[in-house]
Amino acid sequence: MHATLPLLKESNFPAINRGRLDTLQVNLGYLCNQTCLHCHVNAGPRRKEIMSEETVQSVIDFLAAQKIKTLDLTGGAPEMNPYFRHLVEQARALGVRVIDRCNLTILEEDAYSGTAEFLAEHQVEVVASLPCYLSDNVDAQRGEGVFDASIKALKRLNDIGYGVEGSGLTLTLVYNPQGASLPPSQFELEAAYKRELHIRYGIVFNQLFTITNMPIQRFGSTLISRGEFASYMQLLKEAYSEDNLPGVMCRSLISVDWKGFVYDCDFNQMLDLPMLENSGQRMHLSGLMQQNITGRPIVVMDHCYGCTAGQGSSCGGALEQE
Repeated sequence: MHATLPLLKESNFPAINRGRLDTLQVNLGYLCNQTCLHCHVNAGPRRKEIMSEETVQSVIDFLAAQKIKTLDLTGGAPEMNPYFRHLVEQARALGVRVIDRCNLTILEEDAYSGTAEFLAEHQVEVVASLPCYLSDNVDAQRGEGVFDASIKALKRLNDIGYGVEGSGLTLTLVYNPQGASLPPSQFELEAAYKRELHIRYGIVFNQLFTITNMPIQRFGSTLISRGEFASYMQLLKEAYSEDNLPGVMCRSLISVDWKGFVYDCDFNQMLDLPMLENSGQRMHLSGLMQQNITGRPIVVMDHCYGCTAGQGSSCGGALEQE
């Protein structure tokens, strides 16, 4: 796989600093039941990196010590971590809002039966990747049969209340482009998704997030192989909007890898750009329990243009509200 970091280092992206921390995003491991073309984590069924019980406990301790409002669980498929349910239960007991970034198909795996019901029981918000409402487009990006399994999982979530008005169970879908282009209007695409999924399959959901493909890991390597990396970076830079800077997710979020080391965002984690102690050593979550990181400079490089291009992009979708 082609390395993208050397192509991102020489950057004129503006310096930014941290605001108040309210979200802890935790990567529970790179193991996944899918291998998606756009994946910036390079996750897959053969990955062995899984967060340990000890590190999961550090996450729980940090939630309590820092009074974190939101725990955002990602992977790989976060549900494949053996301590996933324990972490969810402990976080909810602390009154923390929990988000599960679910690929949907994991809910249809026999080994993870009952996961949807578990999520509902603990009122976990499901943020589910569905890059299109057409089967050919989804299967081309995520693998043969993924679309049908995703639709089946969405119907199961609807059946237990997710996405249904008044249920209190939030279902968010996530769109990312098929290739080297910016997402369309989130507002307009959400309307199209709601219309098409309801007409075709009777599926309902609460909201849609559009997320820009980042020029790193598997997607970045694919761009290099196709000779499209430079043109994609030019696209991101030309679409840069200063108005998106105040809302970028790294101002209020930290990302934790499967070993417990801390990064300004999930993308920096995948590029191995950690937050550092004053000594220059990697910062570990266990050493951050009582620290106030407000005002710290954020590690930025050219990939940051992906979050600030066009309508903006974050783990919470577009930054520009229509």
